[in-house]
Amino acid sequence: MTILVAGATGNVGRPLVEQLLAAGHPVRALTRNPQKANLPAGAQAVAGNLAETESLAEVFSGVTAAHLISFNGEDFSELTNGTEIVELARKAGVRKVTVLKGDLSKSPLEEAVEAAGLEWTHLSPVEFMSNALEWAESVRTEGVVREGFPESRSAMVHEADIASVAMTALTADGHAGKEYWLTGPQALTPAEKVRIIGEVIGREVRYVELSQDEVVADWRNSGYADGDIEFFLMMRTNPPEAGYTVLPTVEEVTGKPARAFAQWVEENAAAFTA
Repeated sequence: MTILVAGATGNVGRPLVEQLLAAGHPVRALTRNPQKANLPAGAQAVAGNLAETESLAEVFSGVTAAHLISFNGEDFSELTNGTEIVELARKAGVRKVTVLKGDLSKSPLEEAVEAAGLEWTHLSPVEFMSNALEWAESVRTEGVVREGFPESRSAMVHEADIASVAMTALTADGHAGKEYWLTGPQALTPAEKVRIIGEVIGREVRYVELSQDEVVADWRNSGYADGDIEFFLMMRTNPPEAGYTVLPTVEEVTGKPARAFAQWVEENAAAFTA
């Protein structure tokens, strides 16, 4: 069966394309610019954008399962055309759908998928390990990470594990109607993450604690809107329990233990050292 992967060049989409191809599944990879996607050999790259319904007229043709995303990959805003996306998929014969959530609340896309009677599985990852790339430049140039909220803990998850759960849900039975909260194997503070980065790259990396005001000022200087900043503060000062509670979901679904942060750092060491 042909499987559509939306956001095929993203942090989750790319490893999902790779894993599906490795398992022998035909993959149609949805991306805004197929010419620049640099996808693995064997993937059928097609142009389209989930936020623009008119660009999706033909992408579901011949597809029986699809990995979708509930938010716009450009600005991370919630998609509002969920009903239209699902109607195109349903008419084309799509039966199974995974939806990568971007928020705690249920999105219009998730609601539409459920209402259409498809075999749906919602994926609710906590913090992506790739967020640590925000520290890459200061680690390379100064051997320092400046971060606030020293007591906050995150059970951050490897993006390849999210992809593995998606692949399992799309290609095996028993996952319909479920929402999977996905975490890594550890709940780490900022200082612990910094220590692991230093150990893996073989270099001393110092953690410099910032005040909340300093962190907020940095967010504003980076162009984040007030609503984004409010969400960031909530997640660090009063996070939901799911954000720092290690769950066995990845291993229960895929049969393999969740990847540790140290493995992610090793795979991305060039970003911190080059």
